[in-house]
Amino acid sequence: MRRRDHDPRKPRKGRPDFGRPERPDRRPDQRTEQRRRDDRPGPQHRDDRHERSDHERTTERGEPRWRRDKIRQDRPGKHKPWRPPRRDRDGPVILYGWHSVKAALENPARRFHRLLATENALHRLAEAGIALPVAPTTSDAHDIEALVGPDAVHQGILAEADPLDAPAIEELDPQRLVLVLDQITDPHNVGAILRSAAAFAVEAVITTARHSPEATGVLAKAASAALEHVPLVTVPNLARALDALKDKNVFVVGLDSSGESDLATVPLRAPLALVVGAEGKGLRQLTRSHCDAVARIALPGRIKSLNVSNATALALYVASARLASE
Repeated sequence: MRRRDHDPRKPRKGRPDFGRPERPDRRPDQRTEQRRRDDRPGPQHRDDRHERSDHERTTERGEPRWRRDKIRQDRPGKHKPWRPPRRDRDGPVILYGWHSVKAALENPARRFHRLLATENALHRLAEAGIALPVAPTTSDAHDIEALVGPDAVHQGILAEADPLDAPAIEELDPQRLVLVLDQITDPHNVGAILRSAAAFAVEAVITTARHSPEATGVLAKAASAALEHVPLVTVPNLARALDALKDKNVFVVGLDSSGESDLATVPLRAPLALVVGAEGKGLRQLTRSHCDAVARIALPGRIKSLNVSNATALALYVASARLASE
């Protein structure tokens, strides 16, 4: 092929000039750019930089800037995150919300220490004809929020009472249905499970002393009066508790998404104990080994798992219907 003569400084016919400009045309721009660089502030002396950095690292009060959040919390008008007051685990429990406190006041087994209520809540109690075991203290919403937090739906009423006496596992005499919780720690879920247990006439709910929430505050509010109707049995060892139920001729069925068969097809008989595991973790291996059967809840949709409180309510419905038809 013939080599074409090409000068990049000369434009080709019909095409834009992409060639490099001549060096003399470029030198004035370089000198202008150099003058601009000379006008810019150069680096300061090392000691000046150190002084500036030390000043930037401190606030006007002379404290390190990494403590800025703490300083802002100390300023007027800045509120620190609310934390519940310390409570003795063997001391009184806190109940708040209309349904929880109303059911507790109607329960003769409850022993109250004090009752805080707004004027509207006291008027509502009087209209319901509820006898008050202690003299109420008229309070405003801010007094109650100081005990339960600003986000709690207390409905203007709060009570401090002793925990209910829980029966021992040996004292139980199941005739139909009991529920066992294997390390479910969320008080909202446990409260919702207790509410479902009360709706399906569960005779007792068994849980462990460790890795389980206390029957107070958020749990009692989520349970919505179920604490007054369903005995809450606390055991130190769940495996031994399941063996104690078996000694009472209780048929123990564990619920897990990896169960061998559907709960609707497992042969059930009364008395029956349903064992529910923690959300995400499921049943522990030791708990599974102490169950007579492990079943799952067959779901037709794309999602094959439910929130533990919803799954428990569905399992109670299936089991109750099965026991009623036997």
